[in-house]
Amino acid sequence: MDDPLQIAVLTVSDTRTYENDTSGQYLCDALGEAGHHLQDRQIEIDDIYKLRARISSWIADSDVEVVLVTGGTGFTTRDSTPEAVTPLFDTEINGFGELFRQISFDEIGTSTVQSRAVAGIANNTLIFCVPGSTGACKTAWTGILLQQLDISNRPCNFAELIRKGGSH
Repeated sequence: MDDPLQIAVLTVSDTRTYENDTSGQYLCDALGEAGHHLQDRQIEIDDIYKLRARISSWIADSDVEVVLVTGGTGFTTRDSTPEAVTPLFDTEINGFGELFRQISFDEIGTSTVQSRAVAGIANNTLIFCVPGSTGACKTAWTGILLQQLDISNRPCNFAELIRKGGSH
C-alpha cells in the first residue's frame, strides 16, 4: 500500500470479548493485509451514548482517518448503532448501505433487508457501520471497503477524498 490509512475498529456487543470477537478481528486482519494501519480497536456495549462518545473521540483524533464499526445494525431493542452514529455525520454516504444490501442479497437473500448498514463522513473521518457477523464484515470489506479505501482505485475512492480534505 503506497498510502495507508489510519483505521480504528469498534465492535458493538454486550457479549463479545477480544478472545471471541471474530468480526472485529477479521476487520483488523483484513485492513492490515491491505497495508493500512490499525490505530485503535475497542469493544463497546450497545449503548447509544457510549457509542457516540467512543466514535466522537476518534472523529476528533487527527490520527484516525477511518472508523469501522461492526454490530448493532439489526432491529432488536439492543441494536442502536445507526441511531448512535448518524447524528454525528456531516454527510451521509447513502450508497454504502444500498450497495452493501445489494451484494449481501446474493449471499443471504431477502434477509439482507434486516441490515441497517450505514456510512458517513464526520470531521473528514470516514465511518462505516456493518452488521456484527463475520460474514457481513467480509462482504463489506471485499465488496466495497477494500477498493474504496485504496487511494489508487479508479475512477474514484474515499481515501483520496479525505486526504484532500474535501469531504464536506
